[in-house]
Formats: sequence, structure tokens, C-alpha cells
Amino acid sequence: MAPPPATATAAAAAAVRPHLLLRRGGGLLPSPPCPATLPFASRGAAARRLRLPPPRFSLSTVPKSLSAASHVPVRSLFTGIVEEVGRVRRLGPPLAPSGGGGGGGEAPGLDLEVETKSLLAGTQLGDSVAVDGTCLTVAAIDPAASTLTFGVAPETLRRTSLGERAPGDGVNLERALTPSSRMGGHFVQGHVDGTGEIAAFRPDGDSLWVTVRAPPEILRLLVPKGFVAVDGTSLTVVSVDDQGGWFDFMLVRYTQDNIVLPTKKVGDKVNLEADILGKYVEKLLAGRVEAMAKADS
Repeated sequence: MAPPPATATAAAAAAVRPHLLLRRGGGLLPSPPCPATLPFASRGAAARRLRLPPPRFSLSTVPKSLSAASHVPVRSLFTGIVEEVGRVRRLGPPLAPSGGGGGGGEAPGLDLEVETKSLLAGTQLGDSVAVDGTCLTVAAIDPAASTLTFGVAPETLRRTSLGERAPGDGVNLERALTPSSRMGGHFVQGHVDGTGEIAAFRPDGDSLWVTVRAPPEILRLLVPKGFVAVDGTSLTVVSVDDQGGWFDFMLVRYTQDNIVLPTKKVGDKVNLEADILGKYVEKLLAGRVEAMAKADS
């Protein structure tokens, strides 16, 4: 009786020893070690599974004995999912000056009082709220008037469009994330990089195309299908034209009905915050390029 062909023998060996793979031409190749086995285990113990010890930390919820006063919430991160469109009640000098002043003759900051319907519940003095994408601290709460008051520093007025708000204007509002919040948009810090200018609105069915002119230092951080926060709203960039100095995005009907942007006009300013990941990548690459340049010199 003739011996079986080499390929048949190899196949039979692979069937008996599943950790071996057929090589083209009839030989045998060892397969990558099973992730469930130890990398240094013998072949005879290939089927033995690695048993990890139980975790030494708890995945349970926070104990009920933890008091609310001892809980420290996350105060400086947002998602770009607008909770409510509030209304500016007042923007002007503080009604009760603290006496600190701006120092060095610098213009003082302003108080921004915003009327809100739903953000009063659970909001405390010192909490952070994104107002048109700008992270501000709650300085006063008036339940009777249903308003929150924020102090706006001179640098914030220079960097954002908040100084152009007037009584009756709508502003996007979002409270900071907590450990139990859902992450629906992207990581938004509320640290506005600068302002852009609305260049065009173009309807497309029930959606709306928006084109925004932006400075080069912001455009270079934007990529198609990437994130950008416009007046605090998490949006997906569609196109970026570095030469033309603009980018665009589309608003679906629901978003149009729940943010301020569609009520603005061509030429109005909007607050822009690029994705933080792009900023880190840019800095890391710049350091790498600088190190390579020094090594070559």
C-alpha cells in the first residue's frame, strides 16, 4: 500500500495538532500562540487556558454611604451636545464689584446673566457651564428669576464672541460632564481657540449646509470627518479648504431646532474649538521634527 501524499500527512498532523498550520508546499508552520495561553507554555499544554486572578478593584457603583458633599465632579469637560438654548438677560459690569479689578489698568470683565429653564436643577455655585462653547463658572444663581450669572474675564472677551451678545440673544448651554454622563459628542474643553465668521447657509432638503471662514491656525487642525465645536456644538467637518480659508459642515433638522447657529446671519461670529487630539499630535510632531533637525545639524 502506497504511503499517503505529503500534503495529506501534513493535514492529518495539523488536525491532530491544531497549533500547527499548513505551509504552501506541504510543510508545517506553527500558528501564533493562542492569546488565552501563556506565551512560554509547552506545546503539550497549548490547550490549557490562562486563568487570571479576579480583579482587585470593584466595578460596583459608588457606595450609598458616600456623601454628596465629598463627591468632586468633573468640571472641565463637555461633549458638545447642547442641553438648552438659554436667553441673555444682561451683559454688563458686575452689579457688586469685588474690588479686585483687572490690575494694571486693564479693562474689567463683565457679568453675563442667562435665563435658563432646565439647568438650575443640580447646578451649584462654582460649577462649570459651556456658554456658546466657552467654559464659564457659575457665580450666582437666582431661582426666582431662573437665571445663572457668570463672570467673563477680559481674555475671554478678546478670545470669544461673548462680548457681542445682547439681551434676548440665544446662547447654547451645556453643563460639564459627570462620571455617569453619556458621551454623545466628542471631548470639548470649552477653551475657545478663536472665532470664525459665517460665510454661507445653503439648504439641502431638510438639512442645512454651513460654511465658516476661519484663521489658518484653526484650519490646520481640522480634517474632513473630524470633529469641531462651533459655539459649543459638536459637529462633523465635511470639507476643509486651507487655501480658501474655510470649512463646512451639515446640520440635520433636529440639530437646527436645538442650537443657536441657524438663527444667526452671514457675517456673524462663531466660537471655534478644534479637537484636542489634533493639538496634541501637532505638538508631538513639532517636537519630533525639532529633535531630528538638531540631530542632523
